[in-house]
Amino acid sequence: MEREYKKGDVLEITISDMSDEGLGIGKHDGYALFVKDTVVGDKCKVKIMKAKKNYAFAHLEEVIVPSSFRITPNCKFAKACGGCQLQAMSYEAELEFKENKVKNNLIRLGGFSEEYIESIKEPIVGMYDSDTSSYSPYRYRNKAQYPIGYDKEGNLVAGFYAGRTHDIIPNTDCFLGRKINKEILECILSFMEKEKISAYDEKTGKGLMRHVLIREGFSTGEIMVCLIVNAKSLEKEQELCEILTMEIPAIKSICINSNLKDTNVIMGDETRVLWGKETIEDELDGVRFKISARSFYQINPVQTERLYKKALEYASLTGKESVWDLYCGIGTISLFLARKAGKVYGVEIIPEAIADAKENANLNGINNAEFFVGKAEEVLPEFYEKQKSKASENNDMLHPDVIVVDPPRKGCDEKCLETMLQMEPDRIVYVSCDSATLARDLKILCAEKYELKAWQCYDQFCRTVHCETCVQLTKKRGD
Repeated sequence: MEREYKKGDVLEITISDMSDEGLGIGKHDGYALFVKDTVVGDKCKVKIMKAKKNYAFAHLEEVIVPSSFRITPNCKFAKACGGCQLQAMSYEAELEFKENKVKNNLIRLGGFSEEYIESIKEPIVGMYDSDTSSYSPYRYRNKAQYPIGYDKEGNLVAGFYAGRTHDIIPNTDCFLGRKINKEILECILSFMEKEKISAYDEKTGKGLMRHVLIREGFSTGEIMVCLIVNAKSLEKEQELCEILTMEIPAIKSICINSNLKDTNVIMGDETRVLWGKETIEDELDGVRFKISARSFYQINPVQTERLYKKALEYASLTGKESVWDLYCGIGTISLFLARKAGKVYGVEIIPEAIADAKENANLNGINNAEFFVGKAEEVLPEFYEKQKSKASENNDMLHPDVIVVDPPRKGCDEKCLETMLQMEPDRIVYVSCDSATLARDLKILCAEKYELKAWQCYDQFCRTVHCETCVQLTKKRGD
């Protein structure tokens, strides 16, 4: 008789695989169990928390025999926080896990053969330090958002939400963030205590300070602090600016963002400069960028530069090509491409980002980049139809040499993919932060007109389950 597993059962299993979300997978008489905080090779005791017919989610009770891949997490909050799902795994094993995750999605969801995917793969690029030639997967984030609240004793705290909750774990020194963040946060908390400035309470909707956003330009050392508040202003805000800038001279911009809504969205629509500049600057491979409080800018500039260089290589530009950059943000990839292309057209839905992109083009003296506001899936088809009706006056716009896409996790819209196929560029470079939607889109693009020629993973989000992938597609040629 087949055993029935139920909540509360305690079992011994060996972890043999990992899910895309970083959960260890083990089996007990063929019954699959998903267990957080485990590593492939762990022999462990687990307790079922939620049982289904064919699988269950279980809690790790004890590691009986640790895996050879298991390490002690740097951060004592790693297990409770859940933001770094892979801190207990050696970094070499993490890189292998991520590359296999992308490879398996390309095979399973994209329909490519394993032999072919292996033959065109370039090795994953980990977070290595060029100076020491060793891996350094910490302190890489140039942006951090800390909720402000109270602990059980009523003390003001800053930190991160515990996994799947909105309970704040007090931690001003996240190992993924910059060391200076701790100093900034403790300065703000001290000021709040002294001036009796309250923290926001999600349950009641009362209180002032909601979050503190900190950004840093790695190449310039410039720091921005943005206070997200449940008000239009903050009492004694200029005094806080004086204290912050005196304690941390690297701060070049202090902003206040008003979020009066009962929502878990962090930032509101209105941002005001309290002190210093509206933006800070950073540089990637000689291209300078102005970054505002709400700008989208990749959070790991070291790996971003490596990733964008690969995108540029895959675009195979000679200086004459016309290029479309879809989901262009503040123009990071666009301006990389514009230095080697004839003309670049960027599309982004957020008006502020396009304003930033235009300003960044001017900042770098780049005059061969043009930017459009709107959804890529709307702008591109509309533009294509307009150009088609002009009897191909601007053939380079109607049929560009290269299209580059860097969409959000949900991937490209179906209409956008259709238009890309109609425009028939010679090459498509797809930069993806979600290999499942990447594989889905590649299946459509490669069904008839395009061929997947190369792919490479970049560990942009070390110690988490996420990574970036860059792929090159070329147009199939007739016999």
